[in-house]
Amino acid sequence: MRIVIADDHHVVRKGLRFFFATKDDIDVVGEAATGIEALRVIEETKPDLVLMDLSMPEMDGIVATKKAVQQFPGVHIIILTSYSDQEHVIPALQAGAKAYQLKDTEPEELVKTLRQVYSGEYMLSSAIMPHVLTHMKKQNEPEKEKYYQLTRRERDVLNEIACGKSNKEIAASLFISEKTVKTHVSNLLAKLELADRTQAALFAVKYNLNGEITK
Repeated sequence: MRIVIADDHHVVRKGLRFFFATKDDIDVVGEAATGIEALRVIEETKPDLVLMDLSMPEMDGIVATKKAVQQFPGVHIIILTSYSDQEHVIPALQAGAKAYQLKDTEPEELVKTLRQVYSGEYMLSSAIMPHVLTHMKKQNEPEKEKYYQLTRRERDVLNEIACGKSNKEIAASLFISEKTVKTHVSNLLAKLELADRTQAALFAVKYNLNGEITK
């Protein structure tokens, strides 16, 4: 994995670079201290992933994330910040971030997030889920008819997605093959008219906590 670290604190960038150097599958190809610099470094290095702080000079991480997603669709943005409030969480996800982790997360958990996003998954810190739920409740509910079009097994897979599990983990949990999981994921996304697993997870979280989805 080729990654860029965007954070205005030099110590944070160097600390992350030092830690990632211990991982054979992670290669830090660039650093940035501002949002504008992050966009330039992304263009120059063409990374797979970007660790993006939210509070940076010149251009904050939310704006930088939105621009990066628009300009470099092949790059996945992972928010790494100390902010867990709704005013930061929701705009960051709406900007196109594939993951949102707090800086006090365990280092190995951060590595897991990188690998999961790199493989096409997503990861949302459990600390931000209440804010996601609150936001979802404020929105118009998706047509429930879409949910009831799902088969029982597709509902099971949707529940597992809401828990942040990878396809491999879902396969093990439901005692089915990983190929079957991928088929169920594709089918449920189509039926729910959702673009990706992140949207599916948000959909599932709302209905799980409202008692709509049951195993």
